[in-house]
Amino acid sequence: MGADGHTGDRAIEDLRARFDALHRASRRGVARSYDERAADLRRLAAVVLRRQDDVVRAVSADFGHRSRHETLLAEVFTTVQSIEHTLDHLAEWMGPAPRPVRWLFQPGTAEILPQPLGVVGIIGPWNYPFQLLVAPLVYALAAGNRVLLKPSEFVPRISALVADVVRECFPEDQVAIVDGGADLAAAFSSLPFDLLFFTGSTRVGRHVMRAAAENLTPVVLELGGKSPALVTPGASVPSAAVSIMTGKLFNAGQTCIAPDYALVPRDARDAFVVACKAAAARLYPTMAANDDYTAVVNDAHRARLRALVEDARGKGATVVPLAPAGESFEGLPKLAPVLLLDVDDGMDVMREEIFGPILPVVPYGGLDEAISYVNDRPRPLALYPFGDDAAVLDDVIARTVSGGVSVNETMFHFAQEDLPFGGVGASGMGHYHGREGFEAFSKLKPVFRQPKVNGSFLLRPPFGHAIETALRLLLPKR
Repeated sequence: MGADGHTGDRAIEDLRARFDALHRASRRGVARSYDERAADLRRLAAVVLRRQDDVVRAVSADFGHRSRHETLLAEVFTTVQSIEHTLDHLAEWMGPAPRPVRWLFQPGTAEILPQPLGVVGIIGPWNYPFQLLVAPLVYALAAGNRVLLKPSEFVPRISALVADVVRECFPEDQVAIVDGGADLAAAFSSLPFDLLFFTGSTRVGRHVMRAAAENLTPVVLELGGKSPALVTPGASVPSAAVSIMTGKLFNAGQTCIAPDYALVPRDARDAFVVACKAAAARLYPTMAANDDYTAVVNDAHRARLRALVEDARGKGATVVPLAPAGESFEGLPKLAPVLLLDVDDGMDVMREEIFGPILPVVPYGGLDEAISYVNDRPRPLALYPFGDDAAVLDDVIARTVSGGVSVNETMFHFAQEDLPFGGVGASGMGHYHGREGFEAFSKLKPVFRQPKVNGSFLLRPPFGHAIETALRLLLPKR
C-alpha cells in the first residue's frame, strides 16, 4: 500500500494473479479427500498452538494493548475449538445424505452430495483479526475449497503473522493471502469468487454485496448492529449487570455481539446503574494500568467513541463513569467505560453501532413496550434476555427476531460449535460454525439415481390409462 493509503497497480495485478492460480487449481476436477482435508486442519491447529504467544504479542501491539487472556480465549481457543469440532465430524459431513423418494419414482434413490464450491474469498475484520479470518478458513478447507484471504489493514502485525501461518501450512494454489487497503478490498470483492465471506460493518457489507452482485457471487455477510440486553421484570439486577458488563467490556466493547444497549424496567433503572458500577469494579478493580482491560484499536476509533459520548451529553444524556475514581486515561490508548442515561433516538449513540465501552440504558414501562422497542429497529445480531421466569424469556425469544440468543448471559452462543452463527436482515446473512459452517462453503448437490428396471415409462407419452390412474392417486381430492 502506498504512502497515500491507496493500493498500487502492482498489488492489484498480484491479487488477480493469485486468484487465477487458485481458480486453475480448483477447476482440475479432483476434490481433496477426507485424509487430505483432515491433514490440512491438523497442520493448521499445530501451527496455531505453537505460535499462540506470537498471536498474543501481535494483537496487543496492533491494539496498543490487548489482554493476553482475552486473546487466548477469543483468538486461539475459539479457532482451535473450531478445528477440533470439525475434525470430529468431518467424515460424517462429507458423506452423502440419503433422501426419501416418492413411490412413483421408486426404485430410484436420492441423496445430497456435498462438493467444494471452488475458490472462496474471505475478508476479515480488525476487532478479532486472527479468529475471524482463520475460523472461516477452517470451514472452507473442510469443505475442500481453495481460499484467498484478505486481512484488515488496520492491524498490520497480526495480518503479517496470519500470512506467515498460511504460508507455513499451505501451498499458494490452495490458500493465498493478500494485503492492502480499501482499494484492494474493493478489487478483492469484485473478483468472480464461488463464494465471498465478509465480516465487518453493515456499511461496508453493502459495498461488498454490491460488488459481488456483478459476478452473481453468493455472499455470507457477518455484520453487526445494535444488540440489546433486555432485563425482564423481576430479574436479578445484580446478576444481569455482571453478565452485561462482562460482554460490554470484553475487548473494550469492540465485539460485534457485545450488548449495545440495555433495556431495563423503569423502576429498576437506578438499581441497574448501581449494579453496573459494582460489576465493573469487581471485574476491573483498576483499568488504566490493568492488563486485563484492553485498549481501543486506534486514534480514529477512540475519537469516534468520544464524539458519541459528547453528542449524547450535548443532547441531554447523563454520563455515568465506570472507571475507578481518580484514574487518568490521558495519553493512553484505552478508553474509560461509561453508562449513558436519558438517551433518545436523536442521539448518534442510539443510531450507530457503538463498538466500544459505552452502554446506553433505556428504561421501559412494560414488557410489550420493550419488545416493541427491539422490533421497531433493524434486526440485531444478538439478543440477551435476562430473568428467572422461563415463560417470560420464551415469550421474548418468540416475539423477537435476532441472529442469535444467549439467555441470562452475553456472547456465549457464539462459542457453541454446534450452533450456527450469523445475522438476519441488516445484521447479516448466512451462517457458519459446525455443520452449517461446512455446508455454507459447500454445494449441496442433489443426485437422483435411476436403476435399469424402473417405472419411468408411465410418465412418458403417448399418455394413456396408466398416467390417468397415476394422476388420480397423486392429486388430492377436491
